Amino acid sequence: MKEFNVAILGATGAVGTRMIQQLEQSTIPVKNVKLLASARSAGKVLQFKGEDVTVEETTPESFEGVDLVLASAGGSVSKKFLPEAVKRGAVCVDNTSAFRMEPEVPLVIPEVNEKALYDHRGIISNPNCSTIQMVICLDPVYRKFGLKQVIVSTYQAVSGAGQSALNELMEESQQVLNGEKTDPKILPTKGDKKHYQQAFNLLPQIDVFEQDGYYTHEEWKMIHETKKIMLDDMDAKDIKVTATCVRVPIRIAHGETVYFEVADKSATTDQIKETLAAASGVVLQDDTAHQIYPQPILAEGKRDTFVGRVRPDYENEGSYHMWVVSDNLLKGAAWNTVQIAERLVADDLVRVPDNPYLGPDNH
Repeated sequence: MKEFNVAILGATGAVGTRMIQQLEQSTIPVKNVKLLASARSAGKVLQFKGEDVTVEETTPESFEGVDLVLASAGGSVSKKFLPEAVKRGAVCVDNTSAFRMEPEVPLVIPEVNEKALYDHRGIISNPNCSTIQMVICLDPVYRKFGLKQVIVSTYQAVSGAGQSALNELMEESQQVLNGEKTDPKILPTKGDKKHYQQAFNLLPQIDVFEQDGYYTHEEWKMIHETKKIMLDDMDAKDIKVTATCVRVPIRIAHGETVYFEVADKSATTDQIKETLAAASGVVLQDDTAHQIYPQPILAEGKRDTFVGRVRPDYENEGSYHMWVVSDNLLKGAAWNTVQIAERLVADDLVRVPDNPYLGPDNH
C-alpha cells in the first residue's frame, strides 16, 4: 500500500489541531507528517499518533516531497503558499475562502459532489462551514423531490471566527459576570471598523458587508457556494437561495433554521424525514413528543450533521422547515477536509495534472 507525506498548514490553530486529530483517525496511510505554521508558532511541539512533531515555519521549500497538503491558515496564506505546493507536486485541500469561487477549483462536500474531485488541478476547496451543514441536508431532498427555494437563518458559534475570537468571548463573559466593562477588539469581524461585545449578545454581522450594503460576505458565500456545489454554477437561477447570518454567544457548533420549497408538491413530511434519515453523514433527531432535537452542546466533537424539527409550512404548500446543527470545526472544517483527502487517496487522485491551477494570477 502506498504511503503519503502529509503537510498540515496552520497546524497550531483551532482547525489545524483538529486536522491533526482527524488525520490520526483517518484511513489515509501516512508515511510522514509535517506541521507548518507562521514564524511565531515555529518550534512548538505537537503530537501525531503519540510522536512529538516540531512545528516548522512555512516556506515554499516546505512542500518539497509532500503529497498532500491540508490547509487552514487564512486566505492570504493559502494564496501565497498553495500554488508553491502544487508546483512541487502536492495536491492541496484548502479550508479557506481563497479559491472557493474559482471556476477551476472544485468545491467539495464528499457526500454531495465527490465526483468533482476528478476534475481537480491541484487545489480543492472546502466549503464554508455554514454551507456544508445546510447542503448535506438539502442535497438528498433536492435529488428526490427537487428544490425551488431555500431561506436560511444561521446561529453561528464564535469559534467560527477563530481562536482569538473564542478567547475574547470567554473573557467578555467573565467580565460581564463580574460587572466589569468589556473592551471588544475582534467581533463581529476583525476586518471592519467597529467591534462589539459578543457575550450575552447577538451580532447580525459575520464577515464584512458587501458593496451593496445589504448582505455580509458570509451570507454571499452561503448563497453562491450552495449553487456551485449543488448546481455547478455559483450564479444558477434554478434554486433561489438567500441567507441571514448571525453570530451567537456559544463556543462551538452552528445552528441553522432552513426553510425550503420542494418542486414535488406530493412530497410529505414523513418522506422528507425518511430521506434525511437515510442520508450519509446526517443524523435525524426529531422526536418532539420527548423533546428530542439537535443542540450545539450535543453536536460538539461529532463528525455528523444533526437535523430535527422537520415540519411542514401550513401556509405554503410544498414548503418545509428544519433545524440543522453541526460542529463547525469538524464537519464544517477539519473533518470535511480530511474526508476529501481520504476520497482522493481511495480514488487514486493524489497527483497534480499536467495543467495545474496556480491561482488567479498565475494561469
